Amino acid sequence: MIRPTAGFIVYGVHKDGLQDPMGQPFIDDQLIASSKKALADEGVDLVEHDVIVATKEEARAALKKMKDDDRIDCVVLFSGTWVWSAHMIAAIRDFAMTGKGVLIWTHPGSQGWRPVGGLVLHGALFEVGIDHKFVYGAADDPDEIGEIASFCRACHMKNWLNMSTIGTFGGRGMGQTCGAADPSQWMRQFGVDIDSRDTTELIRAAGEIGADELAALHPRIKELFGDLPELNVVNERSMRLYLAIKKLVTKNRWDFYTIQSFPGLGDDYSATCFAQSMMLEDGFGASTLGDFNTALTVLLLTKLSREPVYYGDLQHIDKRTNEIKIIGDGACPPSLASKLGPAGFAEHGIPTEGDAGGLSVKLVCKVGEGVLARLGRVNGHFTMVLTRCSVFEPPADQLKQRQLECGIPFWPHGFVTAHCDIDEMLMNWTNEYACLGYGEHLYGDLIHFCELTDIHLVLP
Repeated sequence: MIRPTAGFIVYGVHKDGLQDPMGQPFIDDQLIASSKKALADEGVDLVEHDVIVATKEEARAALKKMKDDDRIDCVVLFSGTWVWSAHMIAAIRDFAMTGKGVLIWTHPGSQGWRPVGGLVLHGALFEVGIDHKFVYGAADDPDEIGEIASFCRACHMKNWLNMSTIGTFGGRGMGQTCGAADPSQWMRQFGVDIDSRDTTELIRAAGEIGADELAALHPRIKELFGDLPELNVVNERSMRLYLAIKKLVTKNRWDFYTIQSFPGLGDDYSATCFAQSMMLEDGFGASTLGDFNTALTVLLLTKLSREPVYYGDLQHIDKRTNEIKIIGDGACPPSLASKLGPAGFAEHGIPTEGDAGGLSVKLVCKVGEGVLARLGRVNGHFTMVLTRCSVFEPPADQLKQRQLECGIPFWPHGFVTAHCDIDEMLMNWTNEYACLGYGEHLYGDLIHFCELTDIHLVLP
């Protein structure tokens, strides 16, 4: 899980120990210390400025320090007391032009006049048209601190994407229209370059994997699955493909990738199920079928979560109960296996989607709270549909029957209850894939990311 870095600047005119008429310092040093600690405890690294900002010269120096530090994803402007907004606004505007985030944090409390300093700066940024987030909340309130940390993580992801590269092996898979990408749009909106390779290099690289490299992979497979699959030609190709993808993604310096899978590779060499499962397990943002929108969704969830991500088909939706079955075509990180049993091996099993065959993963996703998300495009504009969800395990005595319902019981199953208006969700969903991320914080993180990157957000 990522750790964002925020610049932390305290501002206020009545500083340096100046007291109010009752003999209390306007600026509460202990409150500032506890506020910084609360952010650090929530996983935000801080770069602190040691001067409380009041004048134009101090503001210019503080914001330039944060502007020039490549580690910093956003700046937290902490209201120490009231301030003259005219002394702050130009320096904040200059900082904001970097694309890094701006957040004003006002801690509640009458003593010190912090709300006055927070609101006057909040209004100034509105007036000038500087995008920012305003938080009025206490350092000992987990929801408020979580909101600030969520914004910081979203800023980190926006900055991380800038000048990154997504690679693609092959072209569009299975005739997908809703996963295609416009390279110019991706560069304009996210700063992401799109690079492409034919799958011939991938097949060649897989064939060049040595016996020693395959043997070195065996202990990890045993750790994740409890055993090795039958070591035949088809299964060996699946393992070779995984190692080849990892090699080429690293060699090409791709930050995340998508792969056509079939037609082509799945007919000529091997299905990609096992390889994709292992790459997701390794923490790579990835997708199948040349689906760029799923790849970016998976990347965001992977970076923001402590768990690997599962993407699969919205195979069945029960509108009465809000139950959704997510069934992927053999690809799922093995560590997501539930208490109903460890991850196992199966075969891809669908000749119309790759005659070459290949290993796939069999499991039921473990219990947890998280989100279902899907980035897509509607009439050329990016949109994200997002809902909270709960992952559950069917009773053990019903599992076999539930797996047989789809006709392909040996593919990975995620049983999910979506906490939303199902009709509204389906009306706005932009693909057959759902991306499942574990972690309740993901909901707020993705909301902030969409706001920062001008993605239309749908919360059904």
